[in-house]
Amino acid sequence: MTNERFKDQVAIITGGADGLGLHIATRLTHEGARVWIVDRDQELGTAAAERIGCEFEPVDVADEVSVTSTFEKINATAGRLDVMVNCAGIVGPNGVKIEDVPLSGFEQVQAVNVRGSFLTCREAIKHMTPNDYGRVLLVASIAGKEGNAGMVCYSTSKAGVIGMVKSAGKEYAETGITVNGLAPAVIQTALVDNMEPEQVKYMTDKIPMKRCGTLDELASMACWIVSPEASFNTGFTFDLSGGRAVY
Repeated sequence: MTNERFKDQVAIITGGADGLGLHIATRLTHEGARVWIVDRDQELGTAAAERIGCEFEPVDVADEVSVTSTFEKINATAGRLDVMVNCAGIVGPNGVKIEDVPLSGFEQVQAVNVRGSFLTCREAIKHMTPNDYGRVLLVASIAGKEGNAGMVCYSTSKAGVIGMVKSAGKEYAETGITVNGLAPAVIQTALVDNMEPEQVKYMTDKIPMKRCGTLDELASMACWIVSPEASFNTGFTFDLSGGRAVY
């Protein structure tokens, strides 16, 4: 059922061409928001935006000029920004121990996952400040809290995202802007499908429910976090782990 929880709000979803981002963008659109999908895959992003009835801008979240100019363009067009969810991310080397990880692989993951989170969070807050309202959500991972063996690059990057959420959330705690994170366990996406099978088994075996989470489950929680209802939550990273995290 369609409702209007996000009526008249403007939202940017990075990495919104597929997977987590697309499901969140779809739900926000159905609930009344004017949504921009931003993604580096122009073909996939354009098709996704047409399919769900939102708008698209190409962006590389690891590139400062790309992020800054895109956020400025959207803000100028829409006149405001209320919601920003950063779903853009890569796994990088996985199923290998740290001694076998090349520096280039480590740096690429940090560039997309950490620098991308920093740039999108920074630019979103700049455009939310004039209205003293906003919801920023950075997608982290349970790996950032607990660490996954065989995924040192990814685990390190997501720990950085969680630290960013804590700091930025405190900086704007006395305003109408909240900054939160979401730390899912394994969610069934194309990203997971492309991982080493033994790595996926290792992560799934840690989940008491013994299954991956679904995209609908993630989108439901994410959209609550960025709604007006979640007004007393900031600087916190929510778990979505099937029982893996219980603290």
